[in-house]
Amino acid sequence: MTALTLSTAAAPGLRADAIVIGVAKGSNGPSVAPGAEAVDKAYDGRLAGVLETLGASGAEGEVTKLPAPSGFKAPVVVAVGLGAEPDKDAGFDGEALRRAAGAAARALAGAKKAAFALPLAEAADAGAVAEGVLLGAYAFDAYKESAKETKGAKGAKGNGKAPLAEAALLGGKPRDKAYKAAIERAAAVSEELNRARDLVNTPPNDLDPEAFAAVAQTAAKEHGIKVQVLDEKALTKGGYGGILGVGAGSASGPRLVKLSYTSPKAKKSLAFVGKGITYDSGGISLKPAGHNETMKCDMAGAAAVFAAVVAAARLGLEVNVTGWLALAENMPSGSATRPGDVLRMYSGKTVEVLNTDAEGRLVLADALWAASQEKPDAIIDVATLTGAMMLALGSRTYGVMANDDAFRSTVYEAAEEVGEPAWPMPMPEHLRKGLDSATADMANMGERMGGGLVAGLFLREFVGEGIAWAHLDIAGPAFNEGAPFGYTPKGGTGTAVRTLVRVAELAAAGELG
Repeated sequence: MTALTLSTAAAPGLRADAIVIGVAKGSNGPSVAPGAEAVDKAYDGRLAGVLETLGASGAEGEVTKLPAPSGFKAPVVVAVGLGAEPDKDAGFDGEALRRAAGAAARALAGAKKAAFALPLAEAADAGAVAEGVLLGAYAFDAYKESAKETKGAKGAKGNGKAPLAEAALLGGKPRDKAYKAAIERAAAVSEELNRARDLVNTPPNDLDPEAFAAVAQTAAKEHGIKVQVLDEKALTKGGYGGILGVGAGSASGPRLVKLSYTSPKAKKSLAFVGKGITYDSGGISLKPAGHNETMKCDMAGAAAVFAAVVAAARLGLEVNVTGWLALAENMPSGSATRPGDVLRMYSGKTVEVLNTDAEGRLVLADALWAASQEKPDAIIDVATLTGAMMLALGSRTYGVMANDDAFRSTVYEAAEEVGEPAWPMPMPEHLRKGLDSATADMANMGERMGGGLVAGLFLREFVGEGIAWAHLDIAGPAFNEGAPFGYTPKGGTGTAVRTLVRVAELAAAGELG
């Protein structure tokens, strides 16, 4: 991962491959953002005009490269757009800084060192820039022979360019405890989020439930997290009919992984539950051609939960956090669950399976009930659950449902604070009737319209009484099939990791709504 340093050095005298500055979009053209005063001075105060001549406007994510002024030890200035110029007395928000730093870091692939002269009014700004750099520099190349040709370039991109090796944050305060803490937090969260991205991007032939569980066990051992793995035998003995039913058609057996981070100073406990379908063919209700190619990402919820628990441990948060990874591969075969089969869930309820491609809610149901037995203060599940949520909110925003309005607001606000677009969704009671079954206690499918909300209502049935619960349907933003933007790469994004970590921080601070 890119090395980070805080620096008080002046931009002209710093040895680096590039100096990164911010440019805002003003009413009268681009304007140079705070932090780049020394660079602007070297252009005789005419940097904004030069950038405008080169076609720069300051729009979000825009990257413009130009030769550095005479006397600079760095050969290139990289101007990155911050978006709209803030009001006079306001600074740039954290997400604008994050996205700008990410775009610049990605544009600097192959560079050994870059100095970031972006606005750092306070420690939180340094943390945002650091996150942007670390997330924007991400690359997944484990399966590319071309990457091996770049000597010593761990994580090299397929074009032979390694990610930016080092970033110095100018204007940072190396001896300031708040700044150091912000950088350390950014490093821990970003490294674990990038680990989640790696998991999502790993082909399903190399990441089945057993392999995922092994990754979790290794990380748990490294960070002092207790881990328990239930295999097919243990799942059968325990009566986990949902997880077993989904995994029945695969040669790779299902797993339920429990990760437990505990703090001796904790006053609150949280449970995070993740959908971990390592490959989703749809089962007997087979997905049509064109809908299978990215289904390695159907374990993104479990990846997010795993990363969040490890990040909480690395940050030493004063809260107990348990992660439940419900892992299975949904495949068609002679042993697969059929439409019309009835499964007895871990809770004891029976579910008629009307569509085997509505499998995520089945594995989550067992994990939610298991999490509920420990009576945490709150549960959050994360899942690439429904195409309906993508139709409702698009590919960059996830939906938030809950059984408690105050808790839903807390989770939504946490998501907004860390820069993960989310939207509160309702749980209309009239849709619950559609889940009734003439054969079993309930069915795994209800009304087609509002399918994302129906899925939330199904999950609610498996949350213990009196426990605040939220459901994050991340089907849209979990996997980016388009071009990279800001600090978001193509492929696995690691969405929801930062939201979960932020909720854990709020719980540790006694601010959980």
